[in-house]
Amino acid sequence: MKKDLFSFRRSIAVIGIVVLAAGIFSACNKSDAVTTHIPASGLLVFNLAPDKDGIGVALSGNLLNSTPLGYTDYNGNYQSIYTGTRDIKSFDLRDSVLASSSFTFEDNSYYSLFVTGNNGVYQNIVVRDDIDSNATADKAYIRYINAIPDSSAPVVSITSGGTSVSEATAGFSTVSNFIPVTAGDVKIAASNGSNISTDRTLTVENGKVYTVLIVGVPGATDNEKKLQIRYVVNGSVPSATAK
Repeated sequence: MKKDLFSFRRSIAVIGIVVLAAGIFSACNKSDAVTTHIPASGLLVFNLAPDKDGIGVALSGNLLNSTPLGYTDYNGNYQSIYTGTRDIKSFDLRDSVLASSSFTFEDNSYYSLFVTGNNGVYQNIVVRDDIDSNATADKAYIRYINAIPDSSAPVVSITSGGTSVSEATAGFSTVSNFIPVTAGDVKIAASNGSNISTDRTLTVENGKVYTVLIVGVPGATDNEKKLQIRYVVNGSVPSATAK
């Protein structure tokens, strides 16, 4: 069983004001003061296509981001969206469609959409942002995506406090599960023994949930497109005493 009810620091608006709080979306009918549940999901959108400096994403024809997302940018918070099966299109500044797909979004759930690819071949990767049901605020949680457009499958390792907690091959566009780690320094490394080798040490906090972005193009000389590791904080695990 999984848990995807993170706590978040910011509210999210959509058509009027719909507040995302502890995974519940609701609206109040003024005529009878009865709270009516509006099915909705939360969505993060990332541009991980190194040759696209600005992209847009639309769900069922509705544009999600009013400002184009530069390479390695994301929309900054979980944007509330309607549930159900939605058509997804990512496109560039010339309105050329990069990738088309569909996905079924469930009520009270959180998702990430990664646009990956390079040199004319792209894809929309959607994953549900859930962690184990026994997740507690005395651990940090990390997952990664390998967005390096290469045919090899580098080994991605996670080391916490000098102890290996995960080591696995990860082909292009692989998204791992969330992995519990101890607060403090955590090293993430990706290597295929040849043209891919990058690492970074993060300082993580207990109760926080992180997504690590393994990005770049092998052999690139542009600093922005060199192999590198970035990360975002998705949110927090609700504490046992939270009401």
